[in-house]
Amino acid sequence: MLQNLKVIPFGGVRENGKNMYAVEVEDEIYIFDCGLMYPENELLGIDVVIPDYSYLTENIDKVVGIFLTHGHADAIGALPYFLADHPVPVFGSELTIALAKITVAGEKKTKKFKDFHVIDEKTAIDFNHATVSFFKTTHSIPGSLGVDLKTEAGHIVYTGDFKFDQAAKPMFQTDYGRLADIGRDHTIMLLSDSANAESPYVNSSQRDIASYITETFKYHPGRIIVASVASNIERMQQIFDSAAKTGRRVILTGQDLEKIVKTALNLKYLTLPEPDLLVQLKDLKTLKPEQTIILETGRMGEPLKSLERMATNNHRTLHIKEGDLVFITTTPSHAMETTVAKTRDLIYRAGGTVKAISDDLHSSGHANKTDLQLMLNLLRPDNLMPIQGEYRLLEAHTHIAEETGLPLDHIFVTKSGDVVQYHQGEFSLGAAVNAGDTMIDGKGVGDIGNIVLRDRRLLADDGIFIAVVTIDRRKKKIVAKPKLTSRGFVYVKANRDLMAESASIIVKAIENNLAHKEFDWNNLKQDVREDLSKYLFDQTKRHPVILPVIMEVNQNRHR
Repeated sequence: MLQNLKVIPFGGVRENGKNMYAVEVEDEIYIFDCGLMYPENELLGIDVVIPDYSYLTENIDKVVGIFLTHGHADAIGALPYFLADHPVPVFGSELTIALAKITVAGEKKTKKFKDFHVIDEKTAIDFNHATVSFFKTTHSIPGSLGVDLKTEAGHIVYTGDFKFDQAAKPMFQTDYGRLADIGRDHTIMLLSDSANAESPYVNSSQRDIASYITETFKYHPGRIIVASVASNIERMQQIFDSAAKTGRRVILTGQDLEKIVKTALNLKYLTLPEPDLLVQLKDLKTLKPEQTIILETGRMGEPLKSLERMATNNHRTLHIKEGDLVFITTTPSHAMETTVAKTRDLIYRAGGTVKAISDDLHSSGHANKTDLQLMLNLLRPDNLMPIQGEYRLLEAHTHIAEETGLPLDHIFVTKSGDVVQYHQGEFSLGAAVNAGDTMIDGKGVGDIGNIVLRDRRLLADDGIFIAVVTIDRRKKKIVAKPKLTSRGFVYVKANRDLMAESASIIVKAIENNLAHKEFDWNNLKQDVREDLSKYLFDQTKRHPVILPVIMEVNQNRHR
């Protein structure tokens, strides 16, 4: 009889992206996905966010492997950081593993990692306490799989990102029969995608989207800049097909996109309808505007920031000009609505126009209400853990599941680090483990915390105020008067009185400290900060970051 069975989300709940879930069965841990999240605006300067998996680090000897559902960044993006310290086996479909290899090879510490294993929907892997198998799902990328973990108590199923499309092409089709078979064999827990749970609309079929793209290419008389996500292979194929039908050539921008397209072409997941369809950036000068498609995906697959740079003449190679159409073929999350509106405005200012698929069609790679209920009815789980979405989406999924007859106390809306444990046939919340965000800034992994972010916000809001003073501690006097510098706080020349009074306050604070027998550098700097901060706030109602630089000289010392 099972003594230990736990399900633990380390990301992907109450947020967009950063999918990482662990199932602990006795002394074995199975990791589902290892993804990242792109930062929101308040995370100043942060490149990406990955899960805090310190619990897995502490129990790494129990981890049997990482099982990937698909090749998007929200499922594979954190692999280089995890594998750098914990080189465990990685399992995924052919394309997923090919994209994972590109991701891992991009980091110095994981460049030589080789423990990849290609599996498919027919694969079953026996471990000591469970069997892992897979089933085909429909998503915006080929090779998308769900994971079925069969334990002594029953099946634990992780859908990954999915939707149902009755008109999907063979490589994207869901295996309905396999889902029904799992459902007949007792599913005790379902971890199911919630990213589109609020949408009551039926997702447009990919055939309709393909026709929409072709029509757009056909009727725009000038150059078209297509914004897409690099790893949306299905969208790439539609763009290539539509370009060929309308006599246009496609220019790929960025190394990330070129690597992904090349990999998909080599594995036959992408095909070129014409051998000369793809052209180089240098050919842009010789192409007529009506023959040109520029495919822009941006760094790490996010196109919006690249479009902003194009519109403001800050892009390294391309600028939006009069007559350009920017065609946004991805559906941004609700969290990005402000960014999208700002980007649209910048494009119009630059002389371009904007069209987005989401304006006219309901295009999503994720399940809507009807799809979620179909998944529940196929698998008939005893319990549900809504995942992959902000809190309101997890709640929406909860109500959807209740409509199918699943009791509310069998639905677990969790946060990162929650432990849902199984005992005597029932799941319940146990003691949580440490989990949260690990922020990546350049080469720094996890060295940016709340204090650093707070300082960055202060610098962005109120600037910095630097005071440099030289003292002779033995003679207990100030040798050189304070030199004050302000950046992003006030314009010095227009605030001479403020600066003069600030210098007086600094002198007074230092003289008070020098007069004490017990001299302490930390106390000195702290007094300067506090006195100066109080004065500056009284005068300006602002809190700049105050940086006192106190230097010491000994005037009796001879060289």
